[in-house]
Amino acid sequence: KLPLHKKPLFFFLLLLPPKKLYKRKIKLYATKRRSLSLATWLLVPISQPDEMEALRLAPQQPPLLRLHGAAEFRAPLALAGRIGTRTKPSSKPFNVSATLSKPAAEISPLPTPSRDNSLAETEEAAKVAAPRRKVSPSSLQYPPGYLGAVPDRSGGCGGDDDVIGAMGYLTNILSSKVYDVAIESPLQFGPKLSEKLGVNVWLKREDLQPVFSFKLRGAYNMMAKLTKEQLERGVICSSAGNHAQGVALAAKRLGCNAIIAMPVTTPDIKVGLWQSVERLGATVVLVGDSYDEAQAYAKQRGQQEGLTFVPPFDHPDVIMGQGTVGMEIVRQMQGPLHAIFVPVGGGGLIAGIAAYVKRVNPDVKIIGVEPADANAMALSLHHNERVMLDQVGGFADGVAVKEVGEETFRLCKELIDGVVLVSRDAICASIKDMFEEKRSILEPAGALALAGAEAYCKYYDIKGGDIVAITSGANMNFDKLRVVTELANVGRKKEAVLATVLPEQPGSFKHFCELVGPVNITEFKYRSSSEKEAVVLYSVGLHMVSELEAMKQRMESAQLRTYNLTESDLVKDHLRYLMGGRSSVEDEVICRFVFPERPGTLMKFLDAFSPRWNITLFHYRGQGETGANVLVGIQVQQREMDEFYLRANDLGYDFVVVTDDDKFQLLMH
Repeated sequence: KLPLHKKPLFFFLLLLPPKKLYKRKIKLYATKRRSLSLATWLLVPISQPDEMEALRLAPQQPPLLRLHGAAEFRAPLALAGRIGTRTKPSSKPFNVSATLSKPAAEISPLPTPSRDNSLAETEEAAKVAAPRRKVSPSSLQYPPGYLGAVPDRSGGCGGDDDVIGAMGYLTNILSSKVYDVAIESPLQFGPKLSEKLGVNVWLKREDLQPVFSFKLRGAYNMMAKLTKEQLERGVICSSAGNHAQGVALAAKRLGCNAIIAMPVTTPDIKVGLWQSVERLGATVVLVGDSYDEAQAYAKQRGQQEGLTFVPPFDHPDVIMGQGTVGMEIVRQMQGPLHAIFVPVGGGGLIAGIAAYVKRVNPDVKIIGVEPADANAMALSLHHNERVMLDQVGGFADGVAVKEVGEETFRLCKELIDGVVLVSRDAICASIKDMFEEKRSILEPAGALALAGAEAYCKYYDIKGGDIVAITSGANMNFDKLRVVTELANVGRKKEAVLATVLPEQPGSFKHFCELVGPVNITEFKYRSSSEKEAVVLYSVGLHMVSELEAMKQRMESAQLRTYNLTESDLVKDHLRYLMGGRSSVEDEVICRFVFPERPGTLMKFLDAFSPRWNITLFHYRGQGETGANVLVGIQVQQREMDEFYLRANDLGYDFVVVTDDDKFQLLMH
């Protein structure tokens, strides 16, 4: 800690060989805009690995100093201090600087963010000034494993604020106090996964934290920096579960009151966990059908009662707390590392990890993983601005976020290498892989990074080397296990869902079974039809893809049309359970609605459409999500469609019309 001038100073950071004491003086000449005086920087021998790790691992590179209104100039090359190895120079020099207005542990990467609700107020003001563009998750899709949404950095670095932020995040992550409540989670080798993929797979076990999720790191890191007066007033947050657990545990450790606002639709397992924590001082308030409504309530109540709002991801202190995961990986991982795969919701975890790892080892790829139907970060990077999803898939509810954070997006745009998208089936397959590997059951968001790592290695045929996947949580809703078991083999490409059209004549069913041959049938659904043709829906177990192709060729040779429906969620969620109910209904509109899981939801739906129109189809199947997928058929004449859309939009439930879906036409008409 250096004696400070009355005004903040910028300084060069010199990284010198850690053999003896070094002392360097750098003269910064005055400019018209500000007065810069002499600054002295003292580097000690690297004998304190915890405090000096960032300096020890820093790559050889020329730090850049940017001054307002002054010409750029470079410091001498810094020497790599890693004992026994020399780190490769970065292909792009990183900006290194800081303000000396505070001790290192208090440097903030944003312009004077307060410790209360000022960040939330700034966000709200920005939203009012510039409404966020709404986009559909389906507007950006690419093959599983493909590294897309690569950030556009053609504009270069952002200037002084980015320089200050880089060093601020680094020093604050190193000095974080998260270990008052969190453990240093183990980095475990996965032998079965490694053998299957041909790379060394390492699992960062954040699911082993006291609350079975990484979220307590960020919550505690922010709350530990609150003043005594703020802690006495208490804190409030909004969460569907994992972040709330972190806030409550931090409140217990710090001795303050915590209010947790949850949507009424929060899965039972997470509400149940908090009911057991209420006796420790946390108060759970169930409000609204969605996270947005719960968050609005929490912010409003925080302002009215003087409570500090603890955001789930978009705050520098929260990001720094999550960044300790990256610090641990660097310390635990010996040797070169190809990539770290990180689940992405609002972006707090990947932003924190990138803020640390990219500063000390820039050659490591930081790859985000999102569900294909909840790809807010990928779309934001693709459009080069934050966007809002018009609807979001709820299977991986821990990352079901419509809009990423402002600060998390800034860091991701600057630091990460791209985003991989994966399907629900792939997530289920990775949950099963993790169970077979470690006998642990991850929640869907917790298995997301592993699914992305598997898809990435297969797509690019990566062989050899080391990768890390962060298993971020294990708060699994038990009801969701049914879906996982049904879809895991589909995600592994070990099961396929098919439909074959048979002639309605004696012997056709036997002939069909003969053509299936040695392939194992895992599901079979057939109902005689009065028409000349009938449709058989079935699933087959596979050892190799070639088996499926050979069977399809046998069917086609026998003039039996066969369709592969494996990728259709409509079939897997609904139509497979409705076989035998084929009919043609005049003016029938088929829709998929997402019903909030709360009492009164069905009656609200019926009040909107009945008795105005006749309901011809209704299929609901609980899947342990925050919203239930419901397939509905309604008789609506063409001239009434405008009124139908008006009522459907006023209802407030996400929906999509699937009347013309070819799979529905095949199986139900």
